[in-house]
Amino acid sequence: MENKDIYKLLIIGSGPAGLTAAVYAARANLEPIIIDGQEPGGQLMKTSYVENWPGEKSILGPRLMTEIRDHAKHFGTQFVAGMVTNVDFSQKPYTVFLDNNTALRAHCIIIATGATPKRLNVPGESDYWGKGVTTCAVCDGAFYPDKNVLVIGGGDTAMEDASFLKKFTKKITIVHILDKFTASHAMQQRVINDPDITIIYNSTVTEFTGDGSHVTGAVVTNQETGEKTQLPIDAAFIAIGLNPNTDAFKSHVQCNKWGFIEVHNNVYTSVEGVFAAGDVHDYRYRQAITSAAAGCMAALDAERYLSEIL
Repeated sequence: MENKDIYKLLIIGSGPAGLTAAVYAARANLEPIIIDGQEPGGQLMKTSYVENWPGEKSILGPRLMTEIRDHAKHFGTQFVAGMVTNVDFSQKPYTVFLDNNTALRAHCIIIATGATPKRLNVPGESDYWGKGVTTCAVCDGAFYPDKNVLVIGGGDTAMEDASFLKKFTKKITIVHILDKFTASHAMQQRVINDPDITIIYNSTVTEFTGDGSHVTGAVVTNQETGEKTQLPIDAAFIAIGLNPNTDAFKSHVQCNKWGFIEVHNNVYTSVEGVFAAGDVHDYRYRQAITSAAAGCMAALDAERYLSEIL
């Protein structure tokens, strides 16, 4: 069923980029509609304390997102539950199809669907997903007081996960495929200088094992020697990167070889009147503040575009 209304602006995604775009767009009287997506609030909903958001010395990720969402609502943003399954950018106004068999039309679109954490795709991962194997230390860390926990990865997310897990246990091991971390210097120092955290470099997890109901071990394979070690664990938190949430758009806007939307002039896509903001195109910085900044730019450019066609 198609909604007969034609909106000025649809914002697809409700993370820092989408919500910031909505704040700017709503204040400009563009009457934005946000399509929440599969995970309203984005990745920060699974983050602990955010300490690099200007004006907030320390704030929980979910609280920050709730406040930005309330900010957008205050200026009149409307929210629609659902996930985009396909789009039609071949003719104006553009059409966006949702998973509840509805379609929305708009003169302008901002794609801010973010990215999803990657999985290892190794034996046992699917069997024990949600049974001790996950990507969200913030969600599940409290379930493992004084237990053996494993963090897989070497970027900022892995460092943050390990630091967060310190609240509950001192039995933490990090496995990283390279010979050094890729995280920022400050994040690395929190972990490298911590005597409670064991680091295994040049290695990766090649299998998860368990008792049928919960994960109990991980096979760690050295990338140089091929040597395998069975590591007893009670939980594993995977932090190895992101996949952009662009499946619904790949055939309609230009994307790079990794699936991220290609942009020019900061937020312009290959389709006129369709903009992209946040992790859906930013594979370099991937920070909440840069996503929010891109959301601001997309809203300002959407306002200029709409002023020319309406």
